[in-house]
Amino acid sequence: MKGKSLPLVSLCVVLAVVLAGCTTDEPTATPTTAPTATAAPTATPKPSLGSAERPIQVYFVPSVEAETIVTGGAALEAALETATGLEFEVYVPTSYGAFVEGMCAAGEDAMGFPATTAYVVANARCGVDASMISVRYGDSFYYGGFIVPRESPAQTLADLDGLTWGYGDVTSTSGYIVPSILFPGEGIEPGDAVRTGGHNQTVLAVYNGDVDFGTIYFNPPQPIADSGVDPWQFGDPVEPYAADVDTCAMAEDESDIQCGDWEPKDARRSVRSTAEDVVQKVRLLAISDPVPNDCMAFGADFPADLRAQIEAAITALQDDEETWGATLSAIYNYDALIPVTDAEYDGIRDWIDAGGLEMDDIVGILEME
Repeated sequence: MKGKSLPLVSLCVVLAVVLAGCTTDEPTATPTTAPTATAAPTATPKPSLGSAERPIQVYFVPSVEAETIVTGGAALEAALETATGLEFEVYVPTSYGAFVEGMCAAGEDAMGFPATTAYVVANARCGVDASMISVRYGDSFYYGGFIVPRESPAQTLADLDGLTWGYGDVTSTSGYIVPSILFPGEGIEPGDAVRTGGHNQTVLAVYNGDVDFGTIYFNPPQPIADSGVDPWQFGDPVEPYAADVDTCAMAEDESDIQCGDWEPKDARRSVRSTAEDVVQKVRLLAISDPVPNDCMAFGADFPADLRAQIEAAITALQDDEETWGATLSAIYNYDALIPVTDAEYDGIRDWIDAGGLEMDDIVGILEME
């Protein structure tokens, strides 16, 4: 048995050698791994509007002294934050033009309190939308006023022809737009024109003799409580207290200037702390037809839910006499804010058209400031 098994083993060895010799050596393939796809960068989520990282920007037009706005604005910021749980940040631009620039740049993050023409310009430029219109002394409208030094010989608007004109800003309805429209019809071509920066500055420019006349806002004078005097009506003398000018003095609580039975409510009262004898030295010459009041407005894409929250908070604040008195009443002398639509300001657009101007002209002037 052992002798027969040897050849079989040898044959197996030979075959293994032969087969090994007939095999072609090939390199061993190296396993490869598919490249991992790189994820697209994830955009950082924008903070929620009204958060500490992205507070709502509140713009105030500089129609009164900056210190008044800063103090009242801080109080309004605190009141709104308490009422809504949102975060706010106050901005006080240095001019009407800067106000419009600021609101338009802030876009959906902005709300503010534009003067009438500043609103119309902001609406045309970037869709700022009126929400609530201010009420003063029971009215949601006011007038443009023309002031001169008390001793000026001017008795009519025509007497202003050739004189040096002081105005606050080119976007001010009462300070610039209305006068510019009225001048041609009255045969007035001012001499030099001086941009003062605001109504208060215009009053002080006339007070100090820097200009011959100025244009400001006019709210009707109000009878002192229990005086028995009938309320002022459009068409009455612009200074029903003219005979009592020498008696004009600051009220005991310094809240107003009192002249006989009346309290003047035009722009002159806003400088009473700086120039207590302003009524004795600066005279109202004439006024314009009524103009819709300033308003509260929001950026074009301001979130509707936040807007409704703020409108409700502002409405509620009006029932809180102390808080209202320290905020919008203190800043702009608002009695109230009531709902309004953009259509309320179509009359201003008509005035601009009547003056031979286009809205682009107003915007163009603004852009050149």
